[in-house]
Amino acid sequence: MIKPAKKVNDRKKSHIPFRLNLLFFIVFMLFTALILRLGYLQIVRADEYRAEVERTENTTITGSVPRGEIFDATLKKLVGNEARNTITYTRGKSTSSTDMAELSLNLADYISMPHVSPFDSDEKRDITLRDMQDYYISTNLKELNKSLTDEEKKLSGSKSYQALLDKVSEDDVSGFSDKEKIATAIFKKINASYSLSTVNIKNEDVTQEEIARVSESLGELPGIGTGTDWVRVYPEENMLRSVLGGVTTEAQGIPSDKVSKYLAMGYSRNDRVGRTYLESQYESVLRGTKSSIETETDTSGEIINQIEKYSGSKGDNLILTSDIDFQRTLEQIAKDSLGKREGKNDRIYIAAMNPKTGDILGMTGQRIQDGEIVDDALGVFTSSYNMGSSIKGATVLSAYMDGVLDSSNNRIIDTPLKFRGSNDISSVFNRSGSIEMNDITALERSSNVYMARLAMRMGGIWDYTRDQTLPLNYNELIKKQREYYAMFGLGVNTGIDLPSEETGLKGTPTQPGEALFEAFGQYDTYTTLQLLQYVSTIANDGTRIAPRLVSEIRDTDPETGGVGALKTEIEPKVLNKIPVEEEALNRVQQGFYQAVNGSQGSARSYFTGTPYESAGKTGTAQAFYYDEELGRNDGRVINLTYVGYAPFENPEIAVAVVVPYLPERDSERNNHENTRAARRVMDAYFKAGEFETDGSGVEETIEDIQSAANEAQNDEE
Repeated sequence: MIKPAKKVNDRKKSHIPFRLNLLFFIVFMLFTALILRLGYLQIVRADEYRAEVERTENTTITGSVPRGEIFDATLKKLVGNEARNTITYTRGKSTSSTDMAELSLNLADYISMPHVSPFDSDEKRDITLRDMQDYYISTNLKELNKSLTDEEKKLSGSKSYQALLDKVSEDDVSGFSDKEKIATAIFKKINASYSLSTVNIKNEDVTQEEIARVSESLGELPGIGTGTDWVRVYPEENMLRSVLGGVTTEAQGIPSDKVSKYLAMGYSRNDRVGRTYLESQYESVLRGTKSSIETETDTSGEIINQIEKYSGSKGDNLILTSDIDFQRTLEQIAKDSLGKREGKNDRIYIAAMNPKTGDILGMTGQRIQDGEIVDDALGVFTSSYNMGSSIKGATVLSAYMDGVLDSSNNRIIDTPLKFRGSNDISSVFNRSGSIEMNDITALERSSNVYMARLAMRMGGIWDYTRDQTLPLNYNELIKKQREYYAMFGLGVNTGIDLPSEETGLKGTPTQPGEALFEAFGQYDTYTTLQLLQYVSTIANDGTRIAPRLVSEIRDTDPETGGVGALKTEIEPKVLNKIPVEEEALNRVQQGFYQAVNGSQGSARSYFTGTPYESAGKTGTAQAFYYDEELGRNDGRVINLTYVGYAPFENPEIAVAVVVPYLPERDSERNNHENTRAARRVMDAYFKAGEFETDGSGVEETIEDIQSAANEAQNDEE
């Protein structure tokens, strides 16, 4: 029994040395392979891996440049740029929020930032509670992550960050020191930047001391730089400010609805771009060419060097068609009008242009708001009204084009019209009689009946019997009228070089009589600019020109920084030619001349004694006051309008005046603010009347004009 046990022990002893030897051999082979591999890497591929470690990447970063400036027709600056010192930050490819928070705290030793927080007594807030929480998270990220529950750690994206925000209470941030608040303000700026983009940390009230301190410590502040930034300034203050438009801030960047468009054009998300009106319309001209900076980053994405390859070029300058002095006079005329009205109406719009070129000579809108007169120049092309008889020139020419009016049948009896199922129609000068008129006298005296009878002809009805019905296809008739009016610019885009132009309101007819009211401006609504283009088309012998605010594009003189050489001259844009015989157009022009100069002209009283010959047409429309706060029509009112041009034989200026929302009271029926304002505009352009000094310092005043008008009115009566 003892003997077999000995054999077992002998067998076990014989296998142990073999296993140990095998283990040692395997270990030896592994070490050998490792040594060989290390030798291969260090000797054979050493240069390759050393190059990989030291590899850097070059990327081009673009920088902003000053926008082009805007000048009036006499080269007075309306929109300029003001250079300012700035502290900038360029974010690396993989810079973390923690790195930026640390940088912000370091930079807070060198610069000051507005830093009023929700915990300060000042009502103005420069940084919010959320800004402070964001900074706190970035400086305490490890500790906050440890406090998350297992479920919270599984969250991702915005939900994960919200879990961190929930861990930061007001008590955690309420005790921030001033330095930490400044760091928060800095962090707010740089944390919103994109990879390899440059943002302004501070570009207002940057002192030379701050520039010097930061410049001396750039090595300790990765991504920080100094430079020059620009901001828009307005030497003429609020003159035409709304029409000139605005520019987005760096924080606003590209408008959200145009991101794809602008990114495709090479913009960065935080670029400042034209936001409204002229700044937006001419963005491609004003933007300039960005600077180009070659940026070198290491393998961790940090910026290690920057070299400017191209300094960029300022945007080109716009030269407007308006003389700012004339524009200032127009605005004063509008303000005087509202001031003299003593609240009887709350707004007025005036626009003037050269009918041959489309050059806008001036445009203004003024309205009373909260007891103060405020600018509403945009209302010239964004607000529409019933314009009344001032559009009758288009009605007469429409009848000529439609073939229902010619020299053989242009006589119509003006007698009040009464139809079954429709409102009565009469002319203000003839409430009960019968007066024979032709197209010229109908325009001179402003006959509503004449225009209504022309509309009836266009609808197939040539005869009139009192109390008759109107068997009109009124939908087709109004459609036809609108097509003719559109040729003059009424109810359609005028083509002005501005965005957001309104085309007016087109009603949906429900009865035949509305087509007759359309014929004398009592149905559809139009803008002041459309009214101006319409009268300009008549003044320009039937050629419709697009209004324009910009006549030239010029570069910048490199030596003076002022307006440089001409780059583009913007030619007048012809939109269409009215397809009517010259004789018909001449008769309408003569009717407009008689309205101002004829013995029974509706505008004669206010244009007596002018040193220039003009032509024009008054308009009065019954309408409803639209209460913008209530969002509804609130009370019947009268709109007063005027269109005209001068000199009659060779027009240089066309004018449209709209005085809407005059309360309908008998005492206001004789109001002539439309013609009075138009006379002052013409006088200002020709430097006549109250705007002319004969050398002795004697000036004709607005009271003189009023007196002359009253005398003329008395003569008529």
